[in-house]
Amino acid sequence: QVQLVESGGGLVQAGGSLRLSCAASGLTFTIIGWGWFRQAPGKEREFVAASNFNGGHTDYADSVKGRFTLSVDLAKNTVYLQMSRLTSEDTAIYYCATARRFTREKDQYNSWGQGTQVTVSS
Repeated sequence: QVQLVESGGGLVQAGGSLRLSCAASGLTFTIIGWGWFRQAPGKEREFVAASNFNGGHTDYADSVKGRFTLSVDLAKNTVYLQMSRLTSEDTAIYYCATARRFTREKDQYNSWGQGTQVTVSS
């Protein structure tokens, strides 16, 4: 089993930047895919970004493409989500997750972090 702990959320003004981190522990050798998802109040959890185990291949939701960047530090078993040009539409709880494949399908992810709140003020 993989345990995930996110950090880096907070309050930021529109147009600003924020970097989220997600540290993995446990059976990290089973991680094939990393993912970031988010859930805004009253909405379903949605895909944000994904990568293969080393970050060599990435995939982004259209809504964040060009503004968010996912990267992986294998030595630290940590995945990052660099977010820039933030808008109020990005306000949500952000979750990292791991899967045994590189995918954007939420149901394929079997380990989830506790989430970190990102609030963008306009």
